[in-house]
Order: sequence, then C-alpha cells, then structure tokens
Amino acid sequence: MGAGVALHLGAHDPRVTRVGKFLRRYSLDELPQFINVLKGDMNLIGPRSYLPQELPVMGASARVILKVRPGITGWWQVMGRNATSFQERLQLDEYYISNWSLWLDLQILLMTLPFGFRHRNAY
Repeated sequence: MGAGVALHLGAHDPRVTRVGKFLRRYSLDELPQFINVLKGDMNLIGPRSYLPQELPVMGASARVILKVRPGITGWWQVMGRNATSFQERLQLDEYYISNWSLWLDLQILLMTLPFGFRHRNAY
C-alpha cells in the first residue's frame, strides 16, 4: 500500500445498487449510525473510523486520532470529504482533536446539515 491509500472504488463501485447509490449520494446511509451514538460507541461529531488496513499508513497520527471516539460527521467531512488525500484527512482529524471546542462542534454540525444532503464528493 502506498502513501495515497485508496481502499474504495468510489462512485463506480459495481457492487452498489441504484437504491444504495441514492442513499449514499444524499448520505442517508449514515442514519443507522445514530444507534451507535445512542449506545455510546460513537460521537455525533469526531474523526471518521479508519479501516484496519489504513493503520500502518497512519503513522504517528494513529496515536492521536485513535484516542477519541469516531464520529458520524467531522472536520474532514465538511472540509472536503473524499476530495482530500489520505494525508490531508489525517491532518484535518488531528486539527479537530487539537482544537476541539463546543463552538467547533457547533460549526461542524451547522456545516454538515447542508453539506450532508449535497452529493458532491459522496460515494
């Protein structure tokens, strides 16, 4: 695996049905994650979960990012989502953790509402 790990097939994944594409396009596939928030396994806002295959590529960032619960939405999602590189994602997640505040969470939440229903960079 190289430094620019791309572990998804993106918008052209042949395994995704029409219904699945619709759900993904408008981020409706995220709704079941609220169960994990209610259970306490996730936060509403925080870094997205990383795949086990990505851990070796995360380097020193893993020590910081993996100390916090993953979130449904976060700084990475509102600042570029899948249009960012893996390294940019790590930097955005570390920025969020280092600069966490209630106001930053509120900003992310307000940015997520319109962003979550646009289909740009969502797959």
